[in-house]
Parts: sequence; structure tokens; C-alpha cells
Amino acid sequence: MKKTATRLADGRELFYYDSRDDAVRDAVDHRPLPPSQTAGEIRRDPLLGDSVVVASHRQSRTYHPPPDQCPLCPSRRGRLTEIPAADYEVVVFENRFPSLVGATGRCEVVCFTDDHDASFADLGEDRAALVLAAWTDRTAELAALPGTAQIFCFENRGEEIGVTLGHPHGQIYAYSFVTPRTERMLASVAAHRTAAHRAAPGGGGPNLFDDVVAREDADGRRIVLAADHWVAFVPYAAHWPYEVHLYPRRRVPDLLALDEAARAEFPRVYLDLLRRFDRVFGAGEPPTPYVAAWHQAPLHHPHRSEFALHLELFTIRRTPGKLKFLAGSESGMSVFINDVPPEAAAERLREVASE
Repeated sequence: MKKTATRLADGRELFYYDSRDDAVRDAVDHRPLPPSQTAGEIRRDPLLGDSVVVASHRQSRTYHPPPDQCPLCPSRRGRLTEIPAADYEVVVFENRFPSLVGATGRCEVVCFTDDHDASFADLGEDRAALVLAAWTDRTAELAALPGTAQIFCFENRGEEIGVTLGHPHGQIYAYSFVTPRTERMLASVAAHRTAAHRAAPGGGGPNLFDDVVAREDADGRRIVLAADHWVAFVPYAAHWPYEVHLYPRRRVPDLLALDEAARAEFPRVYLDLLRRFDRVFGAGEPPTPYVAAWHQAPLHHPHRSEFALHLELFTIRRTPGKLKFLAGSESGMSVFINDVPPEAAAERLREVASE
């Protein structure tokens, strides 16, 4: 992998990731952009303990532009975009309309391909491996920034999810705090450890993540895909109609800790999962909207080593033409009601493996 760093006209950083060592990336951003001046605020909910980001400047972000005005496509004569080059493989740059900035954190955009009409599932294994390398490199660099507490790589796909740019891309957030979801996971891990210590004083105690994966492996009904170094399953208490969790078989805290065997196998496994998601609702249906979220251990938590890196992939579509809305119980009380039994979802995702 070759990485080339440059800056956009307003001072934001941009990084090209290329599979070829001889790739030349010397294009200059000639847009008349003023220096980037955005600010956000983090407020703490005193009752729930959640952190809420207030970012009013995002109201003016680019919203569903026509394809010929996409800011994530390569630049052309007469049409300058966020990427100065005339072509690219993978690009990462600071978001022009970030939720987190300065002391609150940092937001980056990851473009998976310069093909506007493609999707991650359309990529070849080599390109998917390059995206994984970019995620890993950005995790390392963002972790070194002062104040970073947690790093989140994710992709929102589809207008139903709320995507405002159709070009295949994801994002990376560097939070200055540990997210509520991760805090809940770590609390569950700690409670599991404590219970194990009480049952067997003096023992090291099992790890909750390891136990969850082992139980799914042993049960088998919710396994979607089992490979040498990765396993994918619909969780026992899935929140969403179709939801898959992908774990490396060797527990590691973050992307940086993956070994070479797991890295080599990941592109095939992940592309297989994404293609199954696109087939799950049958031929003729529009592409499946989804969120793909990497869960990595907080950087400075005392029990960081007990966290398990994993990816959670889910869709809000519950059946052809129908979405799962977060209504009263989900939005008001955080109690999800799932219309699709996890065992049925797993069976359907196995069925579409070769369609």
C-alpha cells in the first residue's frame, strides 16, 4: 500500500491510498474555499449519562446533489470536487461538515472507489483489502491525536438510512469520550467477570465476548458464515430484522491487532456478507440499506484488552417495501421489538449464499 498525504484548499487533510507503489498523487485543490472554521459542542445528559453532540453547522451540508455534482467523485475540468485527482482507489479526508471537531474529536470521510454507481459489495477483494488497510492506518493515526478516547469506522448505505451522498463511502469518527454503547458493553463484560470470580474464586474468569461467540458456534442455528479466521452470526437477541455480527476468531481489541491471516481472509468474508444482504429481499428489490459499524476498544480503558473487535451489520428493511421504524417502545424506552426471529433471519441469509 502507498499512502500520499496532501491538503485541500481550506487546510483539511486528505490521504490517497493506492495498491501500486508507483502511483503519483500530485493534483492540487484549486477551489476558492475559505479556511475551515467549524465548531461543535458536547453536552452531557444528566439523567442518562449520555454525551450529545450539538453541531448546528451541519444544517448546511450538501444534501442529495445530482450525480454530475457529486463532491466525492474525482475532479474534472470545470467540476472541482473534494478529491483533486482525476481518479483514485481509496481516499480519506477530513469532513467539510464534521459532527466532531477540535477538542470534541475529528470526523473523516472514506471513499471506497471513484465509481459513483458502485457499492462496497461491487468491490473486488483487493480493493476491500485496501479499505481495511486504510481503516487500520487511520485508526493508528487518530489514536495518536491528543484527547482521542475511541475510534469508530462505519458505513451508512442508502437513503432510508439517512445518507445524503449516494457515492459509496463511509466515515471515521474519533470521539473525545467513550460512547454510551461501548460503556454498556464494558459494564456487561465487567459484571460477567465478577460473577465468574465469585463462582470460582482465584480464577481468571471467562470473557463475555468469548462466551457469546462460543455459544453461537455451539448452537449453530444463527451462524450465517463460518470461516477459518472469522465467524458471522445473527445475535440471539437481535435488535434489527436482519442483523449480523462478524468476529475474528482470535479476540483482539481493535483493527491494529488483527493478524495477517485474519486480514487476508476478511475481504472474501465481508464481501460475501454484503452480497447476501443485497439478495435477502429477492430479485427486483432496490439495494438493501444498511449500517456497517466497527466496534473497537476504547484507547485508555483499564479493561481494554477484554473488549472484542467486531463489526455489526444491520438493515432497517424488514420485508420488501417495508422499513423497521424506531417508534414508541424503541425511541421512547430503548426496548426494541423485532418482527423477524433471529433464527429465521440467519436461515434466510444462508439460503441466499449462492443466488
